[in-house]
Amino acid sequence: MNSATPFFILVLWVLIRTTTCYVNPNFQACEPKTCGNGPNITYPFYIQDKQDYFCGFPFFSLVCASNGFPMLNLSNTFYIVDEIFYDNQSLRVFNPNFPISNSPNCLSPSNNLTLDDRYTVAPNQKEVRLFFDCELPSLPEEIKENVWGCYEGNRTKSVLGMAVDDEAKKLKYANDNCRGGPMTTVVENLEGGIREALGRGFLLKSPNWTASYCDKCQSSGGRCGFVVTDGFGFRCFCPDRNHREICRSGAGKGALKLGLGLGLGIGVPWMITMGMIVWCWRRRKYGDSDSINRYGGHSSMEGSNVYFGIPVFSYAELEAATNNFDPSTELGDGGFGAVYYGKLEDGREVAVKRLYEQNYKQVEHFMNEVRILTRLHHKNLVSLYGCTSRHSRELILVYEFIPNGTVAHHLHLHRDPKRPTVLPWSTRMKIAVQTARALVYLHASDIIHRDIKTNNILLDEVFNVKVADFGLSRSFPTDVTHVSTAPQGTPGYLDPDYHHCYQLTSKSDVYSFGVVLIELITSMAAVDMSRDSDSINLSSLAVRKIQRSELSELVDPSLGFERDGEVKRMVILVSQLAFQCLQTNKELRPSMEEVLETLERIQSGSDGSDRMKEPPRLPPESPCWDEVGLLKNTNPPPRSPNSVADKWGSQSTTPNVST
Repeated sequence: MNSATPFFILVLWVLIRTTTCYVNPNFQACEPKTCGNGPNITYPFYIQDKQDYFCGFPFFSLVCASNGFPMLNLSNTFYIVDEIFYDNQSLRVFNPNFPISNSPNCLSPSNNLTLDDRYTVAPNQKEVRLFFDCELPSLPEEIKENVWGCYEGNRTKSVLGMAVDDEAKKLKYANDNCRGGPMTTVVENLEGGIREALGRGFLLKSPNWTASYCDKCQSSGGRCGFVVTDGFGFRCFCPDRNHREICRSGAGKGALKLGLGLGLGIGVPWMITMGMIVWCWRRRKYGDSDSINRYGGHSSMEGSNVYFGIPVFSYAELEAATNNFDPSTELGDGGFGAVYYGKLEDGREVAVKRLYEQNYKQVEHFMNEVRILTRLHHKNLVSLYGCTSRHSRELILVYEFIPNGTVAHHLHLHRDPKRPTVLPWSTRMKIAVQTARALVYLHASDIIHRDIKTNNILLDEVFNVKVADFGLSRSFPTDVTHVSTAPQGTPGYLDPDYHHCYQLTSKSDVYSFGVVLIELITSMAAVDMSRDSDSINLSSLAVRKIQRSELSELVDPSLGFERDGEVKRMVILVSQLAFQCLQTNKELRPSMEEVLETLERIQSGSDGSDRMKEPPRLPPESPCWDEVGLLKNTNPPPRSPNSVADKWGSQSTTPNVST
């Protein structure tokens, strides 16, 4: 078979995948739906498992009951949604456990009605208290009219309903003669008695009903939804594309068909041409490399003490610095090599990364990290001290040593008795902001990290962030929308859209960063095989919990989520931001620049009026931008003033995968 055939088959396969994946699903996905009975569900609500999340506003999800009615989770009790009044932003709900008429079913005590920030009780509703297991003979006649009974196991029980504004004497009778309760709830009015009123339900209003433009959008032929811009932003999903408020005149199926026709007519030949160019380039590149030496290379490194502006160390120097790579000096190991603590002859402490095998792939990772780290200088990026020659007996990278471990260690091992310190929320917020700054800088420099995870985020003595490990990073020219490449990364952090469509974009880093945000909130690992099968992947678990308004079940209890109002405010906002970063469709994720702006506003407590006045600028290149280094989970045996005080437990990083 011609050697070019497999490559052209791959190009054709990627083309097919690209064509099928590049679809804007918003307009079709957000068609109003029902559960079979009850009202039409549209923005700001959406039905889990029937509609995509972007068709509604976060935390406004509904589920379908077995009887075909939509249900809303309020204070851990599901209420049937009877009507939704989109014009005045209210809805009527009722508790399905409350009988409308005489019923053999007993009414069981449930949770008091408590509301979160999503809803308030509409004006003029009546508060009601329910008492259980009441003794009928001892109750006055004027109270008995609000009593109903049921039969259960040859024993008659009674339930008593009392309006909260009833006279104190009646309420005292209820407290004295009923063994259960009171349970507090609300009814719209008391017509027909409390029992019938309970069956009719009550009205809720929503102060967060962000649908001010929805009527105009729908009138123009669009469907309402949202994306992230400066926080959460309304968008009008039109047949052609998303618009800010309304569909433009002429937007419709004709425009969509024209766009698809032009896209296929121009895009397919362009991709085939580019595929041929890439194939020829790769053939020439690899052919030339093989003719030079076994691994490909540049003779400029031979006999040179400087390469790409950084020192070239001899193998003997680093062997001596690490005590012959003594296993007791190993700081950690990852997918491509082990990291050792070392001390150079001039007294500098270093982290020495020793690549496992000297094959072509390892040389590629080695050269990639050298090229990237020698051109980028930022206070939140790890700095490179030097490296060995590519023709050395081993490939070794030398970083400045950082003694405070990885974010993963502090989050996941903080219950270790040897490391009892828990990261407070203020420190976690600082980590999130500084990591986002590093990624904004990378993307402004046309670099995609491709392996953002808490094991690659290092911390110095005062918990400043240093993002590390650029072996998988890729250059990303500003004049292209994506790079087609085989997915690589770490399980639990890998962008599903990248994995599915083989298209790498800066939004792949955004997804991984979303996982990091969830780890900072929960202190849970991105992948944990000890969790239930549907909870092994943290991102899936988090999205599910956030959609169900169950965030409190995920938050690390040590953060004081329920005790500290300011912590609760920031955690909720960061979880909303993470929710957006974790969307399967990359087009619906914010950019890292938007993520950083949102995080800085959350951290400062501003209302969103503070904006970045200009895009981030690349800092001037400097070989001494900041003290940076590399560490993984073990303290080196030699003690020094700036070495870590306690022995870190050994922990391997999650292996990288490539498919």
